[in-house]
Amino acid sequence: MDGVWEVVVARAAAPSVVGVVVAVGIAVGVVGVTPAWRVARFVVTLAHEGGHALAAVLTGRRLAGIRVHSDTSGLTLSRGRPRGPGMVLTAAAGYPAPGLLGLAGVWLTVEGHAVAVAAGLGVLLLVALVLVRNVVGALVVLGTAAVLVGGLLLLPSGVGSALPLVLCLVLVAGAVRSAVELGATRRRGRGTSDADALARLTHVPAALWVAAFVAVTAAAAVATALVLGLLGLVR
Repeated sequence: MDGVWEVVVARAAAPSVVGVVVAVGIAVGVVGVTPAWRVARFVVTLAHEGGHALAAVLTGRRLAGIRVHSDTSGLTLSRGRPRGPGMVLTAAAGYPAPGLLGLAGVWLTVEGHAVAVAAGLGVLLLVALVLVRNVVGALVVLGTAAVLVGGLLLLPSGVGSALPLVLCLVLVAGAVRSAVELGATRRRGRGTSDADALARLTHVPAALWVAAFVAVTAAAAVATALVLGLLGLVR
């Protein structure tokens, strides 16, 4: 066990500039091309619901599970007071979560902790598997784990080790696209989003909540670019 822990926490060389450029290109392509985004959005939704779940636990709510649906929407089930700060924080945590998780993963990778990032993502997927309450959600978790583990084991070491970085970058870029799409969805008349729930809870207009989600996810993307600038990509 000590040997495994030493491998996880050991520092490795930071990814090369070429490797990072390729990873960024892949992530932007996945999020920017609609057919690929339809698949990647399942992973972003999983992280989104994980944000709700974490906030629910931290604010003392009783977490009942999460669901990811076939249309890439999701639902986090928790019990507790229907109003108040805990409910507000739980509702607000979803959209920022993928970007913040991705930013943390990118920063750790740049600092030479790519193995720890891969291990951390694996642990989060294991927790998610315990929490999911539907078949689609379980398939999303298992599919993501299969890509991550399969890539690490089957691809050449330099390529496989870049997968966690690509996944983190997809979370960052996907968080921005999800927040922007939320605004478009609301303009088409749907009133069941997190922003609408927060408007009912706080009496702050849903449009302002959408703007806040866009601002936070965009800030995470900018911070990610600045972190990658440590490798000379941004000056």
